[in-house]
Amino acid sequence: MLTKAIELKQKLIDFLYDAEGDLAIALERYAAQHGEHEHRDLRYQNLVVDTFLVEGEVGGEIPLAIFLQDYSDLEVEEKSLIKSWEKTFTGLFEILQIEVPRLDLKNWLTDKEYSVFLTAEVSEIEVKRWQPGEILLTRIAPLDAKTWMLSGACIPKGKLSKPKLAVAIGEFQKKYKNSLYGDAPELLEQAWKSVAYYDQNFVDFFGSDQVALPGYQLNQKIAELQNQLVQQQLESAGIDSSKSMQELVNEAGADEVEFELAAIEAGADTKIIERVMKDKLSTMTTPKVELPEDIRRAEKVTVFSHPHWGQMFVPSYSQFVDVLNNKKLQEEIDTTKLVLKYLKDPKINTFIWYRLREKYPDQLERALQIALHRPDLSLNQDLDSILQEFNKPLKPDLPEIASIPKHLNDLFEQAVAQVSLSKTTSKSKSESKLKSKNGFNKKKSIQGFKA
Repeated sequence: MLTKAIELKQKLIDFLYDAEGDLAIALERYAAQHGEHEHRDLRYQNLVVDTFLVEGEVGGEIPLAIFLQDYSDLEVEEKSLIKSWEKTFTGLFEILQIEVPRLDLKNWLTDKEYSVFLTAEVSEIEVKRWQPGEILLTRIAPLDAKTWMLSGACIPKGKLSKPKLAVAIGEFQKKYKNSLYGDAPELLEQAWKSVAYYDQNFVDFFGSDQVALPGYQLNQKIAELQNQLVQQQLESAGIDSSKSMQELVNEAGADEVEFELAAIEAGADTKIIERVMKDKLSTMTTPKVELPEDIRRAEKVTVFSHPHWGQMFVPSYSQFVDVLNNKKLQEEIDTTKLVLKYLKDPKINTFIWYRLREKYPDQLERALQIALHRPDLSLNQDLDSILQEFNKPLKPDLPEIASIPKHLNDLFEQAVAQVSLSKTTSKSKSESKLKSKNGFNKKKSIQGFKA
């Protein structure tokens, strides 16, 4: 089965590279959008091409389906195997055990384990250097109900500490958004539901899906909203928030030291309560919203909320609207500069452009005509193509506010605790060395304090 799978996979890759017309154009565009930062690394190129087979689209169909149509003479079992590769996904895997030609891997994103066969894309020499506990970025494809095989290149990340692993997972979440829960659709469904739940609470709390406030005030309001959500979750879990930290810890049967480490940064009972609550709630946890410094300090921030796009914080929105409402649009240079900035800024997503089109259709059309030097531009007909031209997805990716699996939330909190503890220890050592170097004198220190 493995030998046959490798042969079919090579045939599929050859088909892709030999393609012409729409398929070739689609592959080129996909590679440009997803592999521009790693274009010099053949392994990343390999992963992009392999991903295109099941995530690319040509005439409403994925390349895998097009291949099956062109090779209709394949045997039934071969077609069935190739069809199953629609379940191929990218993951950040921990090596649990190595028994060549097979690996036991755990996908850190979903905590699921797999028995995976090696393929020719990874050399024996490379495999010999691997050790249990190391992290691999790769794709795996099903062979049957229980076994899988490597699909595409395999990029070793080495053994990672919890802080470094947390960073690697964070990078993965940004770059491989379609693969976050590629092997756990039930987690993906819960995550999307959590976005809609947060949006409804946002609208109920603020009275609207669009609010403009000073940054510091918005930060306070968001904190209030999140505390309100915590209280709701505590109540739904049957947890009495009036109980002390010690009572809650004892009820959860958890190690108090673990909670103290996790709460180093927060230094408050609220954080402890949240941790206890998470131990008693479902496998998914809503992450805490931390507004960036530039948002907290902004004079005025417009925040949007949507059940799919999540929350968007735009400090320059009022300025942009003022430009649109300038009937003469005399300062064409300023108009062009701001419009192009909005088009290039990934934070100004498709939803915000749609909201602008809804509220200021004529002004927005004129501003785009000026900025793009396209006097015949039609907002209704051309906006989507313009947004795609500037790499803005027309459909939302899973927002950062979405809930995440509990094991990932625990990892992130433990990573923060380790970093905080490391900083504290490092600071103490530095102070100790400085005192030693300067000839620390206890009597002098006390006298100085009194003075």
